[in-house]
Amino acid sequence: MIRIIAALAGLVFAGVALLAFFNGAYTALTEEPQHSADHEFHLEAHGPKGGFSFDGPTGKWDIAQLQRGLKVYSEVCSACHSLKFVAFRDLEQIGYDEGQVKAFAASKQVPGIDPNTGEATTRPGLPTDYFPSPYPNNVAAAAANNNAIPPDLSLMTKARHDGTNYVASLLMGYQEPSAELLAEHPEAAPAPGLHHNPYFPNLNLAMAPPLTTAGQVTFDDGTEATIEQMATDVAAFLTWTAEPTLVKRKQTGWPVLIFLLFATVLAYFSKKQIWAATKRKAA
Repeated sequence: MIRIIAALAGLVFAGVALLAFFNGAYTALTEEPQHSADHEFHLEAHGPKGGFSFDGPTGKWDIAQLQRGLKVYSEVCSACHSLKFVAFRDLEQIGYDEGQVKAFAASKQVPGIDPNTGEATTRPGLPTDYFPSPYPNNVAAAAANNNAIPPDLSLMTKARHDGTNYVASLLMGYQEPSAELLAEHPEAAPAPGLHHNPYFPNLNLAMAPPLTTAGQVTFDDGTEATIEQMATDVAAFLTWTAEPTLVKRKQTGWPVLIFLLFATVLAYFSKKQIWAATKRKAA
């Protein structure tokens, strides 16, 4: 009886799954395409010509690029966006020595407690501290940004589809809405306090263009700070903050794949050896 009930239950679940599949397929085939502005004018993110150094199965970090990206974040993005999951000491992974990390941390003010009064205060950062938030709380953040709270950037490139290219494209993508867009979708014109960017999902966002002129940041290695250069550099840096073990994971993957291939060959020959005598007897 239990087996019969289980079989019936399985048939019911299978039937529901098939019904849902066919219903979804029918809807996809017969439903008219959307004609909203964000559906027609949203652009797919794209990376720089030649891609990033860490792309592909053998990619590696470009340490100079990561350091330039840190400078762009520190001098431009950190005014609004936090990096709360990154500690100052983590910067040793991108080529800074202990002294440089200490100096960089000390140049930042982090929340602290006055040992004499017990009141909240600020103090110079230590390597063990994390990047501080530019705002004391979300209320202050919203008040300073037209009621939009700037998101933390620590994991941004993992939180968005094609995150690295998305960040770079977004930073370079600010423009006036096209005449074609406004003629077809006048409601898509950016409202007061919003800015048009075709790489943003709904085309308009509260963040003003952060990178506005070439030379906005001066790179220590002498690289020309064009808007494209600054955008791609900070996108690479935020990829590192989101997944600092990315390159190490790729490097580990190759030995694992080779081992699995070798183990598969061994397993095949072991199977042939174990079953050889049995096959001879059966013949």
